Amino acid sequence: MHDYSQLRVGVAGATGYAGQELLRRLARHPTARLAVAMASGQTAPDRPPAALARLVTGEIAPFDPDRLAAETDAVLLALPDEASARVAPRLARAGVRVFDLSGAFRLRDDRLRTRWYPEVPALPDGVAYGLPERYRDEVRRARLVACPGCYPTAALLALQPLASAGLLAGEVVIDAKSGVSGAGKTPTARTHFSECHGNVSAYGVFGHRHAPEIEQELGLPVTFVPHLVPLDRGILETIYARLAPGTTAREVREVYEAAYASAPFVRLTGDTLPEIKHVAYTNFCDIGWRVDEPAGRLIIVACLDNLVKGAAGQAIQNLNVAFGIDECAGLL
Repeated sequence: MHDYSQLRVGVAGATGYAGQELLRRLARHPTARLAVAMASGQTAPDRPPAALARLVTGEIAPFDPDRLAAETDAVLLALPDEASARVAPRLARAGVRVFDLSGAFRLRDDRLRTRWYPEVPALPDGVAYGLPERYRDEVRRARLVACPGCYPTAALLALQPLASAGLLAGEVVIDAKSGVSGAGKTPTARTHFSECHGNVSAYGVFGHRHAPEIEQELGLPVTFVPHLVPLDRGILETIYARLAPGTTAREVREVYEAAYASAPFVRLTGDTLPEIKHVAYTNFCDIGWRVDEPAGRLIIVACLDNLVKGAAGQAIQNLNVAFGIDECAGLL
């Protein structure tokens, strides 16, 4: 049996925004040891990013899956979908436990996955959807954990308990807003400072890959409209839903409290609606709500940091769960 008092962890894609956040969190993890940090390609920087000076020592190496397989117990992949699709199953077959931040393995329906992630025609064995608040047991057993997208994490934490309890009726509308780092580190015309500063824009209407991910887990149709806002990080989702006839505000609160009584990173704020600044740089998802009982209407506001609970922090939370480590290790 392995001794995981010093868990050997590798990070691939270490120079991207999510990758840097992984390194920052692992630097203070009491159990996991960063065994190797790699870029996403065959070239690598001469030194770690300046923000990680004295937090991360050693080089960031060129990408080398054979070295990852040989030198680690677990690998955190912050790679593009295509690269993760090629590498993750190979690492899992080699006995390494893989925590993938890409979207490649999130969708279970072959038809939907072929549309959104054509590089993954079939899911490999041993894949779990890595929302630990819902799938903790599956994460413990999985060889490959597909960490949810940042938008779906907020939406599902806000909606799944109510959907499971049968309190929602009809379609759900998710009005979501994300900071620019959610688009990744590679610059585009949309993420250019001159385009996004002082601006708010909707995108991906009826064509965003996170919509089928949310519907898959929720089991309800959703209208999902994401917006780009001029922030570096953070997600705020305002969610509009109809309640089943006769549902009270007290029932909504009781369902939430029961669902998250043992969830260290979900904070219920009730009538006090959360804000992005409350969760920035943390692994918390804050959820607040208001109920209009006479009309049967519910409005939920959910906030998280897209680079932490929406990416790197959630991956480390899953790693902790998978290896029986304190779930909060490296995250508080």
